Amino acid sequence: MPVHAETLYGLIMDRARRPARVQQLALGLAWSLARVQAEGADQAGVGLCFSPTQAPRNLPWSGSLAGRPADELIPWLCSWNSSEAVVGATVVNALINHTSPLPAQARSLAFDPAPHLAVFEYFKPQLKQAKVAVIGRYPGLDRFREDFDFTCIERRPGPGDLPDAAANWILPQADWVFITASSIANKTLPHLLSLCPQAQVVLMGPSLPWLPEWADFGVNYLAGVAVNDPDLLLKVLLEGGGTNIFVESVSYRLLPL
Repeated sequence: MPVHAETLYGLIMDRARRPARVQQLALGLAWSLARVQAEGADQAGVGLCFSPTQAPRNLPWSGSLAGRPADELIPWLCSWNSSEAVVGATVVNALINHTSPLPAQARSLAFDPAPHLAVFEYFKPQLKQAKVAVIGRYPGLDRFREDFDFTCIERRPGPGDLPDAAANWILPQADWVFITASSIANKTLPHLLSLCPQAQVVLMGPSLPWLPEWADFGVNYLAGVAVNDPDLLLKVLLEGGGTNIFVESVSYRLLPL
């Protein structure tokens, strides 16, 4: 079943729109963050997105985002400029996730010593005999090689990874597909979802907006995060943190749809 990009992105942006103002925008090495205060809300919502991988050394709008109405930045989610798209995603996620009831309904996941891999640890028993595809290279993922076989597809493939184009061959044959939610900002998600109508699809990562409508687009599980300590999260992010945001500041939660 084809997933229409205009329908998907229109839905995400519509769910985010409300009177609100951006308080803070931070673009870290690995993760970017927005704090957005909705009108009438007691506190600001916090939204995350994986940072652009090839951002320029200078962004023309730097220093001008905090204080702007959220409605001005929400459409950036659809920008083909990767830095603008990430900004749009963080603002959208801050607004959606702050009021979504889904994280409270989801199951908390933990995996010591690699909390960023908690989702794969949880599903491990179900993947032993399955054809598994993972969109996005998760650091340390190869620790599961003896538990289940998987193919990793990555925009910047490293050793053992396959490039983007391999999705056209791998996903239609897969039983399980784990898709990084950073594919929302880079615009590859609609095509990826269209390729795996028969698979169990897990949409995962801090870049996820918690929306029940993902089920309408073929997603079976949401594996997003709950922000446990916004101040610590910002500190770790600004100091170049990657997977270590999962140590204390955020944690995975899983919800079947």
